Amino acid sequence: MTTKIAIFGVGLIGGSLALCFKGKPGITVVGHAHRPVSAEKYISRGVVDEATLSIEEAALDADFIFLCVPVGKLDEYLTKLSSMPLKKGCIITDVGSTKASIAAAAAKLGLEDVYFIGGHPMAGSERSGVEAATPLLFENAYYVLTPPPGLPEGVYESLVHLLVYTRAQIVKVDPVEHDRIVGAISHLPHIIAVALVNQVCDYNETNSLYRRLAAGGFRDITRIASSDPLIWRDILLNNRDIMLQMLSDWNEGITSFVQMLEAEDGEGITEAFAKANDFRSELPEGRKGMITSSFDLYIDVPDHPGIIGKIATEIGINHINLSNMQIIESREDVPGIMRLSFRQETDMERAKELLNNMDYSISL
Repeated sequence: MTTKIAIFGVGLIGGSLALCFKGKPGITVVGHAHRPVSAEKYISRGVVDEATLSIEEAALDADFIFLCVPVGKLDEYLTKLSSMPLKKGCIITDVGSTKASIAAAAAKLGLEDVYFIGGHPMAGSERSGVEAATPLLFENAYYVLTPPPGLPEGVYESLVHLLVYTRAQIVKVDPVEHDRIVGAISHLPHIIAVALVNQVCDYNETNSLYRRLAAGGFRDITRIASSDPLIWRDILLNNRDIMLQMLSDWNEGITSFVQMLEAEDGEGITEAFAKANDFRSELPEGRKGMITSSFDLYIDVPDHPGIIGKIATEIGINHINLSNMQIIESREDVPGIMRLSFRQETDMERAKELLNNMDYSISL
């Protein structure tokens, strides 16, 4: 018997899920597309077995339906599917980074002989679109599932069994608890990064040195401020109540630093940094998370013709996967600093060894 998996939203996440399932024994993956050119692209890239422009055709006789659309469109798709004659026992799941609202929406629909289980694979990439899809995206990542109360255990286990193909670690969490945790470790940092960058942007209007000197560490800690504005609009509004509370807690923390500075409380500042240092040292390493890791090398590049091409060529010859290259001019006494970015730490380490052997000055 063939298991049919329908995927709505064949982009980075949806496409990567499709690649995890495609080609497995007894599984057929069908992707829904809005335009013929997209459908053709899904097929030509080998991401899905079949592609269709029809929502009804994609959902027909599907055993599993993955909603990989933006958070702001989840309700719309779920409502459409609830009005269709879905296969008895069909499991619908999503990949949104907020879970409470979609869980409540699914409960209100009163689905019969069809089950909704919220999902959130906690992995991503700085790239987007089906072109960036890879079956390795979820490997060594947490994949959160938020089953509703009363869900038959066999239904839950069916989805877990399918997700084994992602090589992710499955974690069962209550939807509201999920939104609080993700709000703290992902949504709040994005807000802080955007606010910080915008503050420096405002300072820069009267002194362009702010932008010129804001390289290195500042660029690193605010990298997530470059995230898609529309996606984050929907996420934050969807998680509004929790974010308002967390921003209130954040303001209390900032007020505490204001008070310590006003009182010249060196001991208090030291304790705050020590507490953060201790907790951060306990965070797990080597596991993918909500905020995509970045592995960068910085190289002092001499002012020689062809030096950039030489470095890029050597990295390519050695089959090291380079994701980005940038020249930073932020020091008067050095012609330039080359920033090399890698998606995997192993690639960064191989590049570091290679360039060290070529006598380049490297820093992390």
